[in-house]
Amino acid sequence: MPLARWLPGLANLLHYRAEWFAADLQAGLSVAAIQIPIAIAYAQIVGLPPQYGLYACILPMIVYALVGSSRQLMVGPDAATCAMVGGAIAPLAMGDPERMVQLSVIVTVLVGLMLIFAGVARAGFIASFFSRPILIGYLNGIGLSLLAGQMGKVLGFKIEGDGFVLSLINMLSRLGETHLPTLAVGAVSLSLLIWLPRHFARLPAALVTVAIATVGVELLGLDRYGVSILGTVPAGIPELAWPQTNLGEMKRLLRDALGIATVSFCSAMLTARSFAARHGDTINANHEFLALGVSNIAAGVSQGFAISGADSRTAVNDMVGGKSQLVGIIAALVIALILLFLTAPLAWIPHAALGAVLLMAGWGLIDLHSMRKIRALSRFEFWLCVLTTVGVLGVGVLPGIIIAVTLAILRLLQSIYQPTDAVLGWVRGVDGQVDIRRNPDARTLPGLVVYRFDDAILFFNADYFKSRILEAVDSDATPRAMLFDAEAVTSIDVSGLSALREVRDTLAARGIMLGIARARGTFLRMLLRSGLAREREDKLLFASVRAGMRAYRLWRKSQP
Repeated sequence: MPLARWLPGLANLLHYRAEWFAADLQAGLSVAAIQIPIAIAYAQIVGLPPQYGLYACILPMIVYALVGSSRQLMVGPDAATCAMVGGAIAPLAMGDPERMVQLSVIVTVLVGLMLIFAGVARAGFIASFFSRPILIGYLNGIGLSLLAGQMGKVLGFKIEGDGFVLSLINMLSRLGETHLPTLAVGAVSLSLLIWLPRHFARLPAALVTVAIATVGVELLGLDRYGVSILGTVPAGIPELAWPQTNLGEMKRLLRDALGIATVSFCSAMLTARSFAARHGDTINANHEFLALGVSNIAAGVSQGFAISGADSRTAVNDMVGGKSQLVGIIAALVIALILLFLTAPLAWIPHAALGAVLLMAGWGLIDLHSMRKIRALSRFEFWLCVLTTVGVLGVGVLPGIIIAVTLAILRLLQSIYQPTDAVLGWVRGVDGQVDIRRNPDARTLPGLVVYRFDDAILFFNADYFKSRILEAVDSDATPRAMLFDAEAVTSIDVSGLSALREVRDTLAARGIMLGIARARGTFLRMLLRSGLAREREDKLLFASVRAGMRAYRLWRKSQP
């Protein structure tokens, strides 16, 4: 059905069950409760007033609920994308608040357009290039950047410096300027954020913490002692507006938008797939490109900033038991009501409490446990994870990720260039063939070398394949025939076919026959198309290794 294909969320809501509503209402209220303080805090990462964080929630959540395919995923401000948006627009705005808003809208719309284009181009496979170690390293880098950049809110002074290292140095050099009342508010808020989830798991810890800090600051009048508060938050829902810009400005923001789009999609897909797997659902990566793109455009035209899949809010939705996409619509309507009628209490929220929320968000992104597991499994992937973190901290998010992905692809090419191979034999009691290098007691047929190559034969490994198969022949004392087990050879190109012909001719000059067993798929089609199959004659192409061995025994018996 066209509706289910393009608007799966709406299609699901049209078949809504009445018994879902109670669970969806509770989940929607819970998501809104945690979304509000986090959105206000994340707006400060971008460098915008608090209401813009709420603007980035309302329309995008409603749009994704209609267009998205995930029943569990909640979209909204994300620590990583917010940090990237802030880094992209700050140099261009040069401290002008109005320009910051305009630039955040422009970059958000660019992100949305890029995501839609990627969805139309069916580029969902891109997510496969971001391996788990790279994603963990990227999140670790973003988390450390947040810790360094947001400590100033808790300490009571603004940290200067561009980048992680300079921010850290500036913070350490100015510890003597710490404002003690602000530090007290921040320390209490951090303690609550740590303590509440351990003892009251179902409470929205961020909301409760910010509420307690706000009431405390107002009752004690801590603003008179220098504790910074948000101040007046304008009431009213955002006006829809299309951003005004020029070609030169868009060109300058294009690279940053590409990085934000990539990170936004990968983060959302990781969250959506994780929760979908718990419920036996599947996620279409190409459609999620479209859904996330439309949601980002909705964020831009409603004066918000780039959004992604929100893992903490998705987890709350799943924990409370949300049944459908109606959860996102309910949460968005609750936030809209807050903006219309209840902005007065928001004015007393202390920056230190929001800083504590951001510090916990940054710490939550750092995954040392997974790094230890990766290190135990693969040293290369562990150092790839570390390099991604260092790259994000040192040269920026997109360059750091590009370096890590490039290294991963080079490692992949190396494994394809020199894949595993084996000379095969048989061990009594073991099914199939074994590598005689690992099983010295394996039996072989005298004069027959059975060789396996474990990857495609392409232009960059064709010479390696040729040298390895000839080395395998030379390892036998009296070789009479070579049987090439091609089961693992998924493909072969023109260079590979040339190498195979050269192997055949070299062996033929030495009086050694070459047979091919278990040729299939693209490899077999290329053998037939090139005429090499006819040149080999049907009797030297075998359906199995055992068939090749039987043919070899019969041939030996026919020899003098």
